Amino acid sequence: MRAVIVDCAIYRDGRRVEGPPDFSDALDEARGHGDAFLWIGLHEPSAKEFELVSSEFGLHALAVEDSLRAHQRPKLEVYDDSLFMVLKPVMYEPRSDTVTTEELMIFVGDSFVVTVRHGAGAPLAAVRERLEDEQDVLKHGPTAILYAVSDAVVDHYMDVAAELQTDLEELETEVFAPSGGDTKNTASRIYTFKRQVLEFRRATGPLAAPMERLAGSGLPFVQERSRPFFRDVSDHLTRANEQVEGLDRLLSDILSAHLAQMGVRQNDDMRKISAWAAMAAVPTMVAGIYGMNFQHMPELTWTWSYPVVIAVMAGIVFGLYRQFKRRGWL
Repeated sequence: MRAVIVDCAIYRDGRRVEGPPDFSDALDEARGHGDAFLWIGLHEPSAKEFELVSSEFGLHALAVEDSLRAHQRPKLEVYDDSLFMVLKPVMYEPRSDTVTTEELMIFVGDSFVVTVRHGAGAPLAAVRERLEDEQDVLKHGPTAILYAVSDAVVDHYMDVAAELQTDLEELETEVFAPSGGDTKNTASRIYTFKRQVLEFRRATGPLAAPMERLAGSGLPFVQERSRPFFRDVSDHLTRANEQVEGLDRLLSDILSAHLAQMGVRQNDDMRKISAWAAMAAVPTMVAGIYGMNFQHMPELTWTWSYPVVIAVMAGIVFGLYRQFKRRGWL
C-alpha cells in the first residue's frame, strides 16, 4: 500500500496535523474531531490494494469499479456515503502536437477525501502544497479539496487551449502561404490536429453538467458556501469549451480552404496543360498534312512553301499564346 499511497494527511482547522501512519487509524482520528478530515491520495492502485481503502471508507462498489477501470467520462455520482467525481486532466506536447488525457477520481465523504490518480500529469501535488498555504480555504473541509482540484484541472484546460491556439495559428499561416498548398502532408497535419482537438473536447465537454450541479444546491457533502467557487470554475470551463469549439470550427474551415486551394491549383495546371497542348496541336496538324505521301499536293514545288508554312505555324501558335495569356491560362 505504501507504493500507491502518494500522501495521507489529517487537516484540522485549515492546517495539516500529525496523525497515525495507518490510514485506518487516521480516519478514526479525523472522525473523532468535528472540524478535521483525512485526505489520502492514491496512484494507480490495483484491485486488491484499493479494496483495503474502499472497505475502510465505505466506498460504493460501482464507484470503486470505475476507479479501477480508468476509462470513464467526466461525471458526478451521488451515493449514500460519498460523492464520486471523475475528472480528465489534459496534457499537451507541442513538439509532437499530441494531446493526452489522464484520469482523476475524487471521493468526498464524511470527514474524508480519497483521490485516485491514473497517469503522471495530474496536478495533485501542486494543489496540496497550495492548499496547505491557504488555511482559509482548507477550513471549508473536504469541499475545499474538491474545489481546488477541479479548479486546477480546468485552469490547465485554459493553458492547453492557448497552446493549441498558438500552434493552430502557425498551421493556418503555413496553409495560406503562397507555397503552403504544395506541402504533401498539409491535409494529414490538419486532420491529425483535428483529432487532438477532439480528444481535448472529450475531456472538457462532459464536465460541464457536473460543474453545474456542484454550482447548484442540494448536493450532499458539498457546503452551500462553496457554490460561488464552483460557479467560478464552471465559468472557466465554459470559456475552455468555447475555445475548443472555436478551434474545431477553425480547423474545419482551414481544411476546407486547403482542399479548395488544391482544387484551384489543379484547375490552373489543367488549363496550362490544355493551352500548351492546343499550341502544340497546330504545328503538328500542319506538319501532318504536308507529311502525307501524295504525289499531287498544292505548293509542293513552290520555292517559298517551306518558309511560308513555318511562318503560318509560328503566327498561329503566337496568336494562341497571346490569347491564353490574356485569359490567364498561362
